[in-house]
Amino acid sequence: MPTDYIPFKDTNYFSSLICDYLDEKENLKPFYNRFPKLENFEKQIEEKQLNYNRNNRSDLVKALMLQYEGLSISSMTLTNIDLLKHGTTFTVTTGHQLNLFTGPLYFFYKIVSTINLCKELKAAYPNFNFVPIYWMATEDHDFEEINFFNFKGKKVQWNREASGAVGELDLEGLDHVYEVFATQLDKSENAKSLKKLFEQAYLEHDNLTDATRFLVNKLFAIYGLVILDGNDPNLKKMYLPYISEELIQQTAFEKVTKTNEEINKLPSNYKIQVNPRKINLFYLNKDLRERILETDGSYGVLDTDIRWTKDELLAEVNAHPERFSPNVILRPMYQEIILPNLCYIGGGGELAYWLQLKSNFEAQDVTFPMLLLRNSVLLITEKQKDKLNKLKVSVADLFLNQEDLMTKVTKSISDINIDFTPQKEYLKKQFEDLYVLAEQTDKSFKGAVAAQEVKQIKGIENLEHRLLKAQKRKMEDVLDRVKILQDELFPRQSLQERHLNISEFYLEYGEDIIQSLIENLEPLKAEFLILDISNQ
Repeated sequence: MPTDYIPFKDTNYFSSLICDYLDEKENLKPFYNRFPKLENFEKQIEEKQLNYNRNNRSDLVKALMLQYEGLSISSMTLTNIDLLKHGTTFTVTTGHQLNLFTGPLYFFYKIVSTINLCKELKAAYPNFNFVPIYWMATEDHDFEEINFFNFKGKKVQWNREASGAVGELDLEGLDHVYEVFATQLDKSENAKSLKKLFEQAYLEHDNLTDATRFLVNKLFAIYGLVILDGNDPNLKKMYLPYISEELIQQTAFEKVTKTNEEINKLPSNYKIQVNPRKINLFYLNKDLRERILETDGSYGVLDTDIRWTKDELLAEVNAHPERFSPNVILRPMYQEIILPNLCYIGGGGELAYWLQLKSNFEAQDVTFPMLLLRNSVLLITEKQKDKLNKLKVSVADLFLNQEDLMTKVTKSISDINIDFTPQKEYLKKQFEDLYVLAEQTDKSFKGAVAAQEVKQIKGIENLEHRLLKAQKRKMEDVLDRVKILQDELFPRQSLQERHLNISEFYLEYGEDIIQSLIENLEPLKAEFLILDISNQ
């Protein structure tokens, strides 16, 4: 299948922090453990082997088998879960929110990157086994971020009152969402499959966790993906000592604050993604996920009447560790404690906040994983490519903002030279002679020459701008076609993967669209993939 690649930094959609990380800039090396190259995994395996509690393996497998109870497990997934019992098995993990019907396309890119990296690692290190993990963010409480997906330019939305952890939400109202979505589908076999998938996931389960697990398992079980829910009392028991440490010692606040200060001192002006709180835990109970606060040795839950003394709080932790939910600062550590994990795969924003956390991992003697930017993809058809060729526009051009794209296309197809650079250079040479003359007289004349030069250059730039506008009007038909094509591939002037849902491509290509991703995504390549999906 035809593919092209564009360096991430050439897309203009990735932060300077991520681009510098991919370039392995020296100033960022203190903030991560090892860069994700195939040869670097050997040392990561050795370190994790020495630093992972072997007793956690049997507890992890028991918890996973309970989570999969009642679900049809593929032989590959079952084998992978069983392999986790052994000291030669490690995981590669990605995580994501419980977006309705998988949400944006990049959900798939995260998971396929994880599956494919495990394959690469197995080929390179045949004496070890590698299990792809999807960590469901069941404890999140930002319902508005997950209650919709986009389909053919329209938002399919689940409207209801919601509080507490989203994974525990019942599925009230999703029958109406199903009806709305179903009316927008055609009568093809792929459309029937989509409707059935939505119906089985959301109308035949009791809560959002179970619905999401069913859906993701249905899509990826044949590739051996293991789905993990961290909101589990058995898994939280492994994390119990770290919960107590966070409540009493509050090490994360100290370490991450110091790291943020170090990042802020760097000359690159990187943006800090997250700021730690004194206590980075929520209290989790039915319809409740609120911050835990400490004041003068007394503890409480924000906006509630729940209060503890220090001893009462520690007793609550020991009795109910499942009621303590890590925030964005601590969730990565929770993950790395319970999993024999080597690498976390995430988007640019995720990796940016992971880079703030290494010092806290070191303080807690937990191995910091390798951090890999997930694959990014632009799905394009042969027909769309043909249109680009006829318009004399490259796929790389489409990554420009629309105004710059219109200017570039106008200049490239205009039969008049719109670039007045030669005229400006000629004018500057004329003024060089005037400056020589000015040196022989008083300073006021030199100032007058400089003012006149600025005026003349500005005049030429205004003429250049007017000519460009005139040519754009003349070529309006061509430019409109370029705009339509860019809007198709970059909806809302953003990356396709951030807006479109897999259902639009599934309608056309069925399950082959997933297989195509499996065949083409190379997680360690570190470039933006342009994937022609026509020949399915």
